[in-house]
This record gives sequence, structure tokens and C-alpha cells, in this order.
Amino acid sequence: MSTRVSPTEQLRAEIDDVFGQSEENRQLGDTLEEVARFGARLLLQSALEAEVTEFLCRNRYERRKLASDARNGSRNGYSDLTVKTTAGAVTLKRPKLRGTTEQFASRLLGKGVTRTNALESLVIAGFIRGLSVRDVEAALAEALGPEATVSKSTVSRVCQAIKGEFDAFRRRSLADVELEYLFLDGSHFKYHAGAKAEPVLVAWGITTTGKPVLLHLAPGSSESTDAWAAFLDDMAARGLRPPLLVVSDRAPGLMAAVEMKLPTSLWQSCIIHRARNLLARVPQHAQAEVKADYWAIFDDIDPAPGTAAQAEAKKRAKRFCAKWRKLFPAAVECLEEDFEHLISYLRFPKQHWKRIRHSNFIERTFGETRRRVKVIGRLPGEQSCLSLVWAVLDRASRGWRGVEMTPAVVRRLQNLRREMIQPPDEHEEVVVDETDTAAA
Repeated sequence: MSTRVSPTEQLRAEIDDVFGQSEENRQLGDTLEEVARFGARLLLQSALEAEVTEFLCRNRYERRKLASDARNGSRNGYSDLTVKTTAGAVTLKRPKLRGTTEQFASRLLGKGVTRTNALESLVIAGFIRGLSVRDVEAALAEALGPEATVSKSTVSRVCQAIKGEFDAFRRRSLADVELEYLFLDGSHFKYHAGAKAEPVLVAWGITTTGKPVLLHLAPGSSESTDAWAAFLDDMAARGLRPPLLVVSDRAPGLMAAVEMKLPTSLWQSCIIHRARNLLARVPQHAQAEVKADYWAIFDDIDPAPGTAAQAEAKKRAKRFCAKWRKLFPAAVECLEEDFEHLISYLRFPKQHWKRIRHSNFIERTFGETRRRVKVIGRLPGEQSCLSLVWAVLDRASRGWRGVEMTPAVVRRLQNLRREMIQPPDEHEEVVVDETDTAAA
């Protein structure tokens, strides 16, 4: 590393490299874990270097005679410092000084820091509290002890560094991302006491290679058509192409925006959301039986993907309706409403059915976020809310998997794309993949 490049600048370059690598060669969980670890290192490294700047009263390479109130002494390189966390050991560069009239001692790294999970606690606590000056000071004290206080200037520099990395994520190009499946969802959080909850909109996807990828995270004043349309426009402006299938709940604004902005994509209504809505119309004593019958509509369908599989699901739905219509007509009406969009996934490869018929892995992310928010009651602002969602992604993503992409699966998806997004003209022959049908 060049002597004129600080460890903080080096870390930022390494984070840029992580974002710039091809998603085809990386698992989402690995990428998020690596970015989270780099972000944690950047947080503490920035704080250490800011402490030295404050101690000497001048920036790097700034002459002492040109800085008012500058102290004697100069920077003299770095020594390695290992901090152990529950996610593993992280190495920092502790600044060294020479020629000072008084000893420099870091207020950030208290005694015993290498024997605790202080780094992880510091990062998460900082994100939850919104990375404000006052709150990060409190988070540092909680994680490292009351003696680990930091100045406002140090905290401000730390906050700015972390926000910069998050902003880079939101501005990155999506031109190289080729999607098969797009998952959309939103969750509401309170920013201020007495104010109504406001949504955070999130998009995930599964690429043509079967890899999951985080696409976008943004605030919305509501889950209106305009808000979701602007959200989708942002991704399109950064180069994202239409997916084969969009998976979401039935929020009216979201449905209208998808129909308007992604007219060539199929839409799958989340069957888990529909199950919750249906069971809300059933008394407690009967919910277990109704729930079992509901899932029997969609599970263990034998026919090959396509019209035969959808016909089987419709037959099962009719049996459900005949059994429960007299007792629970509202629940039956809930199932029948827009039923076609509950079985869109059955046109896709059977290996993918259980992953693409719901948006539950986004729900798990929001569930973890809500659990953390309960501790503090509310969030101090929009930026802190977005930072919190970003902070918990590395935890929530560790259990996520992609989907299998065999040659037969790829051929079926290509045929679907030609049929829906690039329809053949009347003279073009469409190749039907018999091996895929047999394999299914």
C-alpha cells in the first residue's frame, strides 16, 4: 500500500472492488458479509485516524506552521491491531506518532476490546441509532465501556464514511444484472413520536445464473402507485431489464405500478400473504384445518409445468371452495379473487416453485428489522431507518440460497422469455423442450 494512501482510503477502494465484482461469481450472503465486515473496519479505522487528526490539530500532510494550535509531533506509519468479533478477527491499522510532547492514547479502543464482540455490537448499535453524533457516542460507550468516548468531530467523520458506502450501493449500475425473478415488498417504520409509519421499499432478485441479489432500497412517502413506479423507474434508469416474473403481495399501488412499468413480466401473488388474509376470515377453532386444505391446493402437484399444472391447482381450489363456502364464504371469496395470479409460478420450472411462489425471504429481513426497532421504539429519521435495514441484511441473508439452473431449466426459461417478452412472429417455430417436460 502506498505510504500516501491512508488505511481508510484503502478500505474504501476494497469496498468498491467488492461492489464491482460480477454477481455471477459470488453468493449474495458472502458479498453482504464481506461488505459488512469492510464497513465495520471502515467505521473503526476512520475513528482511529480522526482521533489522531484531533490530537495533532491538523490533517495528514498539513504543515504544522500552517495549522493553528497544532501540536508537536508527526504521524509515523501504522501498526496492526486485531479485534476479535463473533464474525471473526478483523485487523485495523493503529496510527503511530513520533516527536510528541505528550503520549497519544486512543479513547476508542478500551481495555479488553480484543476479547469481546465490541466491533459487531458497535456497528449494529450505531446503525440502529441512526449514526447521529449523540447516538453513536452512546453506542461507543455501550460497546466499549464508558471510557471509550469520542469527540463530535470524530463521530461526524465516521458517520459520513458509512453513509458514503450506502450511497454508493444505491447509485451503482444494474446494467450487468440479468434477472429471471424480481421480488418486491415494503415495510412501515415510525420515524418520529406521534407520526404515522412510513414505508421502506425493497427489491431483491434471482439472476439468470440462479444467484440471489439485492437490487434496491429506498424510502417512500406511501406504497402508492406513484411511489412504486418511481422505485421501479430508478432501477430501470440504472440499466435493470424486465424479469420474467414479479413476486409481491397484492398492495394496490404496487400491483398498478408493476402492470404499468413491467407489462411484459408475469406477476405472482405471494401465497403466504394470501394464506394470512384468508385465515383472518376464519375463526380460531377451524384455522388449522382450513390452513391444511389451503396448502393442499399448491403442494405436491404432479403434472409438468404449464397449463396442466395450473389446471390441477384449479381443480383442487374448486374442492376447497365447495367444502368451505357455506361455513366461511369470506375466506372462499379471498381465495377466488384473482386466483390466476396465485398460480403463475406453475408455468416455471418445477425446481423453482417453492422459491418463487412467495416473497417470504424479504419478510424475514423485515421481521429482523422490526425486532430491533422494538428495542428503541422508533427511529430518529429516514436515513437511520435505511441504515438499519442495510445493517441487518448480512444477518438475514446467511440462510438464503439461489435456485438450480440445469440446462433443461434454462431452456424452459428461455422459451418462456420468447413467449412473453420476445414473442415470435406467426412464421417462427417455437421449440418445445420434451426433455424438460419429462424431467419435471
